[in-house]
Amino acid sequence: MNPLTRRQAATGAATFGIASLLRSPAMAQTTPDLILTNGRFTTLDRANPAPEAVAITGGRFSAVGEASEILPTAGPTTEVVDLRGRRAIPGLIDSHMHIIRGGLNYNLELRWDGVRSLADGMAMLRRQVQDTPPPQWVRVVGGFTEHQFAEKRLPTLDELNAAAPDTPVFILHLYDRALLNRAALRAVGYTRDTPNPPGGEIQRDASGEPTGLMLAKPNALILYATLARGPKLPPEQQLNSTRHFMREMNRLGVTGVIDAGGGFQNYPDDYEIIQKLHADGELTLRIAYNLFTQKAGEELQDFSRWGQMVRPGQGDDSLRHNGAGEMLVFSAADFEDFREPRPEMPPEMEGQLETVVRKLVENRWPWRLHATYDETITRALDVFETVNRDQPFQGLHWFFDHAETISDRNIDRIAALGGGIAVQHRMTFQGEYFVERYGARAAERTPPIRRILAAGVPVGGGTDATRVASYNPWVSMAWMVTGQTLGGLRLYPPANRLDREEALRLWTEANTWFSTEDGKKGQIKTGQLADLAVLSDDYFSVPEDRIQDIESVLTLLGGKPVFGAGDFAPLAPPPPPVLPEWSPVRRFGGYQRRADSGRQQRLAAEAVTSASRAGCGCGTACGVHGHDHASAWGAALPVSDLAGFWGGLGCACWAV
Repeated sequence: MNPLTRRQAATGAATFGIASLLRSPAMAQTTPDLILTNGRFTTLDRANPAPEAVAITGGRFSAVGEASEILPTAGPTTEVVDLRGRRAIPGLIDSHMHIIRGGLNYNLELRWDGVRSLADGMAMLRRQVQDTPPPQWVRVVGGFTEHQFAEKRLPTLDELNAAAPDTPVFILHLYDRALLNRAALRAVGYTRDTPNPPGGEIQRDASGEPTGLMLAKPNALILYATLARGPKLPPEQQLNSTRHFMREMNRLGVTGVIDAGGGFQNYPDDYEIIQKLHADGELTLRIAYNLFTQKAGEELQDFSRWGQMVRPGQGDDSLRHNGAGEMLVFSAADFEDFREPRPEMPPEMEGQLETVVRKLVENRWPWRLHATYDETITRALDVFETVNRDQPFQGLHWFFDHAETISDRNIDRIAALGGGIAVQHRMTFQGEYFVERYGARAAERTPPIRRILAAGVPVGGGTDATRVASYNPWVSMAWMVTGQTLGGLRLYPPANRLDREEALRLWTEANTWFSTEDGKKGQIKTGQLADLAVLSDDYFSVPEDRIQDIESVLTLLGGKPVFGAGDFAPLAPPPPPVLPEWSPVRRFGGYQRRADSGRQQRLAAEAVTSASRAGCGCGTACGVHGHDHASAWGAALPVSDLAGFWGGLGCACWAV
C-alpha cells in the first residue's frame, strides 16, 4: 500500500484522501493544511515551472516541488488530494469586469452567453416567460452577439411580442441596441411623446409610436436608463444573487476580479451588499474595486469626497480599494459602438480631465481610463504628460482600458509615463462590425497586444462583462490565441496572436500589476496566496476551438475549495438555493455550455409543447409542421452556414 492509500485508510478520508476540514492552529504552523499531488502543474514561475506536488499552509503555497519531499510532510489533519493527472493553473484574475453591479442582478438575468442558435435562445426565453411572475421582467443583458448564432441575427420585435404578450422582455445587445416587447414599453412608460435622449434614439413606427427598438447613437445611456426602470431584487436576494455570480466565476476558474465600477453604481450605497458578504466571510473571489464617477459636471466633487472616505489599498486580500475609474470625466468617454462613427470628444475634455487627474495624483490614487480610440488616448496623454511635469506620477499604477485602435506612438508615450493597458475581448463580439466600418487591415491591430508587450508596457487580460462581452475567461483566452470572433471571422494575423502560455500569463500574474499587488498572487509559488484552478481539459493540448469550453473542476481560494465538480464536488461547500425561486439561474444556470445543446433542444420542445396547449402563442405557423415546431428544433442541425441552416430545417420554424 502506498503512503497516500495508507493515510486514507488510517483517517477514513473521503475520495482522493480528504481528511477532516477541522484543523489545529498549532499543527497548521508545522504541517500543511492541504497537499495536491499527481497533477500537471503550470506554476508560471520560470524557476520552477512544472513541479510534482504543492503544499498549502495558512492560505498560502508553502512548498512547490518534488512529491517525494512534500508528501512526507503531511500530518494527521492534512488533506491530500490526488488530481488524477489534471492540469492545475494559478487562479484566473479578470482585470476589468463589473462583478459588484453584475452580482446585484445576476439572478434576474437570462444568459445567452454561449448559446449557439437563436432558436435555443428563444426557447429559453419562452420557458422563462412561463416562470416569471408579474411585475417582473425577462432580461437578457449582454454577454452575447448575434454572430454567435447559427441564424446570424437577433430576434424580431414580432417574435418577442408573440413569445411574451404580457410579460415585459428586455434584451440588450452589446452597446448598440436594446429590444423591448410591447409589455416592456408599457412598463417603462415610453409613448409617442417620449423624447429621444442626447446620443440615443427610440425608434418609432409610421404613426410615431415606439416600436421597441432602442439605439445608442452612440451613447448607450438610453439602453442603461431603460434597464434601470425594471424591478430590483430586495437586499437579501441581492446577497444570494452575488454569491451565485461569484460561484459561477469560480466554476470557470476565476479567483480574482478588478471591478471597474460602472454607471448606476454609486459609492458607498451600491457597495453595501459586497461589504456585507465580506464582513460575513462569504466572498469566494478576491475583489479590488475602482470608483466610477456618476454625474457629469460633478466628477471632481465625487473624487474629492471619496478621497476623504477611502484610500487605495484600504481593505484586505479579499476586498480592497483600487483607485479611480474607469470613468474619470464624462467628457473623456468615447463610446465603443462600431456600428456608429467614432465620436469626437468635446473641447472641454482636457480641462476637466486635468483637474481630476491632478486631484488623483495629489491624493496618490491610481486610476484607469476607458478609451476605445487612439484619438481619445492622444488627448488624454497630452493631459497626463502635462500633469506629470508638475506632479510626477512616481510609480502610480495608472492605465487605459480597451485601447482597440492605439497607435505605436501612443504605446511608447504610455511606456514613458509608466502606465499600463488592460485589454478585453470585446472584438470577439464586435469584430464583424469593426471590419464593416474600418476594414480588415485596420482590424488586425485591435488592439496590438504584441506591440504593447514589446514596448514593455504592462498588459492585463479581462472581459468587460457583463453588458457587452461574456464573463467567461476562456472565451477571452481563445480570442488571444486564435484571433477569431465568435462568428468565426479571423481578425488577427499570427504576428498579433499570443501563444497559450502568454495568454494565461495575461490572465494571472500580469494582472496583479493592475491592482498594485505584484508578487502576491498569480503564480503557484511559495509564499503567494494559494489560489488555484484544476481544469476540466488540458488548456495546453486541447484543440484551439475547445479552449473556450474549458471549466474548472476544483477551484481553491486561499487553499480552501470554493467550487468542485464531478469527483471533486464533495470538497466544496454546496451553494445556497437560488433566490427568487423563479430566477433564470435556477433553471438555466449562467454560461451555456456547447455540450448542453441537447438540453437546450429539450427545453425548446418543452416550451413549444406548453405553448401549443395554450394555442401556441407564436406569430407564424410553419407550412411543414404547422405549430408543431418542436420536431424541427429538436433535430441535429447542420448550422455551419446559412444555407446549411435553411436546409437543415426545411421550414420556417426557426422564425417562431
